[in-house]
Amino acid sequence: MTMSKNSVIFSFIFLPFISSATTQLAPALYVFGDSLFDSGNNNFLPTAARANYLPYGANFVNRSTGRFTNGKTVADFIAEFLGLPYSPPFLSYKRDLLPLTGLNYASGSCGILPETGSPFGRCLNFEEQVGLFQDSVKSLQQRYFQILVDFSNYLSKSVFIVSIGSNDYINNYLETSLYDTSKRYTPQLFAQLLVYKLSQQLERLYNLGARKIVVFELGPIGCLPWITRNNKHTGQCVEDTNQIVSYFNNMLPAMLQNLTTSLKGSNFINGHGHGVGYDAIINPSKYGIADASNPCCTAFFNGTSGCIPYLRPCNNTNKHYFWDGYHPTEVVYSILASGCINNASFCTPYSLKDLVKV
Repeated sequence: MTMSKNSVIFSFIFLPFISSATTQLAPALYVFGDSLFDSGNNNFLPTAARANYLPYGANFVNRSTGRFTNGKTVADFIAEFLGLPYSPPFLSYKRDLLPLTGLNYASGSCGILPETGSPFGRCLNFEEQVGLFQDSVKSLQQRYFQILVDFSNYLSKSVFIVSIGSNDYINNYLETSLYDTSKRYTPQLFAQLLVYKLSQQLERLYNLGARKIVVFELGPIGCLPWITRNNKHTGQCVEDTNQIVSYFNNMLPAMLQNLTTSLKGSNFINGHGHGVGYDAIINPSKYGIADASNPCCTAFFNGTSGCIPYLRPCNNTNKHYFWDGYHPTEVVYSILASGCINNASFCTPYSLKDLVKV
């Protein structure tokens, strides 16, 4: 992305793994978002956007679970830090048997807007995900909590993480053959629409009991193989595309600060994933990455889409930035998760280490 005057580049040592906490630092981890966080919800939906086959999960303990990468996601690393099991996909559970340690509502191809991702089939947009969490709240309270204040305390100490909005650009605004969104909205107005719709659902999460909510900004979409291989450009990335997405990222901090100020007892954290993600593509050796241009798996449509089933991926997965045409490898997720856990300049105003103590 073209770096704005407010952009920050972070530099820190890559951690090949993040060790699990010896004690549980939060009661639960609730996960919302798109394919960057999806742990298998799309396995249960009629959609072409699935990752429940090899080589997806090639380096994951349970193999092909539906995660759109070779191993762990940011959500998985955060769960390990919190001393919690990986948040399982909500759709894999019956409503009366939901676990108390958290759930994952993220859904590949979906976004903030309800129409985003619809050409690929069924997915859970952000409003639907929050609606499913609302259903979960009722079930959890009935099953585990007799006293309302105990349930409120459980929710207020739990951690909520959100990564959504990328598909509103990838599968909507930039996909002019399927949508006329870019004709109806300037990049600035589209970003305003997304941030407004996002804020509505974040406030809804607060009203349902969430108090510690981490919202990640959008990554350098203009650097994805799907973009770079389909557009003429100079340099490593298509900076015009990055500039379009930058309006969203630049509006996000003020919105989150406004929510924290207006909603009593809340902490809305801004996860600055873009700066590190972009820097790792432009300066990959600094992060131990050798290839920041090509997908590790053999992907459809000249490496611009999802992995072709069952073909062997590259040998050194931990040296590649991209797993397929859209998604990073576990190595990149580890870098991003480490930054948010440890660095208050990455996740602001609190790192996760500090947030769990609030």
